Amino acid sequence: MMTYSPIVWIAFNAGVVALLCLDALVLNPKGREITLRRALATTAFWLLLALLFNLGIYFWLGDQRALEFLTAYMVEQSLSIDNLFVFLLIFAYFKISPADQHRVLLWGVISAQIMRAVFIIGGIALLSHFHWMIYVFGVILLITGLKLFFKKDQRVHPERNPILQIIGKNLPIFLVVLIVIETTDLIFAIDSIPAVLAITKNVFIAYSSNIFAILGLRAMYFVLASFMKIFHYLHYGLGVILVAVGLKMLTEHLWPVPVVLTLSFILLTLTVTVVFSILCPPKAQK
Repeated sequence: MMTYSPIVWIAFNAGVVALLCLDALVLNPKGREITLRRALATTAFWLLLALLFNLGIYFWLGDQRALEFLTAYMVEQSLSIDNLFVFLLIFAYFKISPADQHRVLLWGVISAQIMRAVFIIGGIALLSHFHWMIYVFGVILLITGLKLFFKKDQRVHPERNPILQIIGKNLPIFLVVLIVIETTDLIFAIDSIPAVLAITKNVFIAYSSNIFAILGLRAMYFVLASFMKIFHYLHYGLGVILVAVGLKMLTEHLWPVPVVLTLSFILLTLTVTVVFSILCPPKAQK
C-alpha cells in the first residue's frame, strides 16, 4: 500500500470538486436540454481528460503506474456501461424525466465517489493485513463474471429494495429514485472494486482511475440511452473480462500476468463484443 503526501490528495480532490462544478454549471447546466450531440461531446471531454491525467501519471510515476491507471480505468468504464443499463431501467420504472435523471445522476456521482474511496482504502487495507483476502476477491470476480455471461436479460424490481421498503414510503419520488440508484451502485461497487484491486494495489492509482471513470458517467448515460440496443452482447464481454481478471488475481503468485497484457485483452474483448453486437443485431421483438 503506497501512500503520498497529503498535498497530493488535497489537490486531487479539490480538482475533482472543481470538475463537478464545471460539469453542473457549464457543461450540463440546469434547464438545458441534454441532446445526443451534447452528451457525445461531454463524454469525449471526460475521456480526453482521463487520458491527459494518465499522461501526467506516466511522467510522474512511470510507465508501470500509467499502465495500471489506464487498465483500471478501462475496467471501471466497461463495467459502468452495464451498470448504466440498469439505471436506465430504474428511471423507466419510475417514469423519471430526462431533467430529473440528470439531477439524480449528479448526486449519484458525488456519493459514488465517497463510496468508492471507502471501498478502495478498505480493500487495500484488507489485502495488506490479510493476504488471503485476495482469493476471496478473486472468487467474487469469477462468480460475478459467470453471472454476467449466463444472464438472459436484466429486470429491475425497485419495490424489493429493502432500504426503500423501510424508509421510502413517504419520501418524494426524487429521493426514492436516488435511494434505489445508490443502493444499486453499492452492489456494483462490491463487484468492480475487486476488479480494480486485481490490477493495482496502489491506493492513489486505484482511487483516481475510479474517480475519472465515475466523472464521465452522466454524459455516458445519455449516450447509452440513445444506443442501448447496439450493445446487447456487451454483458458477454464483461463476463469474460471479470472471469479473466478473477483468474489473474487467484493465480498471480504462480503466473504473474503483465499489466500491458491485461489491458490488451480487455481492449480486444470489448472490441470483439461491440463489433459482434453491430454485425449480429437481435431479431425484432414485440
